[in-house]
Amino acid sequence: MNIAPTLRTAALAAVPVLAAAHAAPVVSTFGPLRNRLMPRLSGRGRMNHIALTFDDGPDPRSTPHFLRLLAGRGVHATFFLLGGEAHRSPGLVREIAAAGHEIAVHGWLHRPLLLRGPRATYDDFRRARDTVAAITGRQPTLFRPPYGVMSTAAHLAARRLDLTPVLWTCWGEDWTARATPNSVHRTVTADLDGGGTILLHDSDCTSAPGAWRSALGALPRILDTCQARGYDVGPLRDHGWTA
Repeated sequence: MNIAPTLRTAALAAVPVLAAAHAAPVVSTFGPLRNRLMPRLSGRGRMNHIALTFDDGPDPRSTPHFLRLLAGRGVHATFFLLGGEAHRSPGLVREIAAAGHEIAVHGWLHRPLLLRGPRATYDDFRRARDTVAAITGRQPTLFRPPYGVMSTAAHLAARRLDLTPVLWTCWGEDWTARATPNSVHRTVTADLDGGGTILLHDSDCTSAPGAWRSALGALPRILDTCQARGYDVGPLRDHGWTA
């Protein structure tokens, strides 16, 4: 009996099932659904606190501007660093840590996880984690996927590496060429409520050139709005959020 055709048929039939399993976590990308049904993944914390987070750095052209502004306001944040960018600017990584900010990882390269298999995903996370740990002397524990899109392989890799995924409840859409400080402030505060996590970008390495200026320009007004609404602002470690 020739079982080869049967095996080929079974293998082909399994492909869509495996692909669906790999992509199933992508449902968490839909913000309103995630915020309502996945509070831990969304970064929900205590109701009188807002977690301020930044992605895609460090960038010597832009990150220092954010550090100076935050220092002037006495505010700390969580920086989700790309491993490749951290490797290129280790001194800036140490500067972020020395300023008292929380450092987390955003992967090594800013590429969609749905296009990567389990081994490539694990290697990317591990390389980013170990690079940041070697620079700062402290192993990061938080992870945010590029584009906010998780996969089954990403969840498994993060668990093996003791990294906890965390996304956000509101963002500024500050990566586009049309973004302005006013639009970023308006977009963030439209969905801002107690216990939320804000996503901004301190680098334009994956955004429109100069887009970081819209986030920087909006940041003082965002902090003012949080204060006016009675919210403290800080990193995820102070958020009352269970990692």
